[in-house]
Amino acid sequence: MRIANSWADYQLIDTSGGEKLEKWKDISLIRPDPQIIWDTERQNSLWKEANARYHRSDKGGGRWEVYKKHPESWDIGYKGLRFKISPTGFKHTGLFPEQAVNWDQFIEWIPKAGRPISVLNLFAYTGGATLACLKAGASVCHVDASKGMVQWAKENAQLSELSDKPVRWIVDDCEKFVQRELRRGRRYDAIIMDPPSYGRGPSGEVWQLEEKIYGLLDLCAGVLSENPLFVALNSYTTGLSPSVMAYLLGVTVGKGRKGTVSADEIGLPVQQSGLTLPCGSTAFWMSGEINK
Repeated sequence: MRIANSWADYQLIDTSGGEKLEKWKDISLIRPDPQIIWDTERQNSLWKEANARYHRSDKGGGRWEVYKKHPESWDIGYKGLRFKISPTGFKHTGLFPEQAVNWDQFIEWIPKAGRPISVLNLFAYTGGATLACLKAGASVCHVDASKGMVQWAKENAQLSELSDKPVRWIVDDCEKFVQRELRRGRRYDAIIMDPPSYGRGPSGEVWQLEEKIYGLLDLCAGVLSENPLFVALNSYTTGLSPSVMAYLLGVTVGKGRKGTVSADEIGLPVQQSGLTLPCGSTAFWMSGEINK
């Protein structure tokens, strides 16, 4: 497992009874997590002193119960990058801190190429990976179907003083966008994708990751340049193991190309227990340039 243990502004304090206790800079939040099936004793005082707790609803969605007043939004930093944090109506805060282990990889790999690198970031959310790639010197095409998330990503770029870097902000269905890029003949040296487990498109189309991911990866293979650097696939779907994700990359983007595949769980260190909370998996296809 690769562990995101380099944060200064974020801490996973404790986990118990289907909930995690987190500290985002100076704000403490309690949020549900279905993987936390243990019911350990809640010894940390922050469980009783948190700013807010998210309660799920049986009818879908949920609500925040505020115990202590906190700003509507605030920002945190990670190695020179800055992100706006704001508790949303769907329990999220606008950032997945475990993804920092992947940002570190992109920041390490892109300069190794020693050439201009163009990155396609699909299901790009609020732009953590986009900012990391821009910081590393790449140009990025950031694609997400949510106008609000793309706007949030732009704000993060401004906070990180990266607004002047070469980035295209696209609000679009990711699969349809890739199809159009194929027809236009546009190619990319790296692709990053973090598709949802389940979702519905603007016209009611159903997205089921296990059913759609092979076709999407096969489609994306067509927009890779003649000398691609890497492809990253992230997933929070419990039924999609790291080894299956690695195999998918091998038979799609890796077909006919020299390179290697790897995959592993990613996670966050839990301060109270000294253990690690699993937070999904990431698989990579990597060219030989990375392994020099």
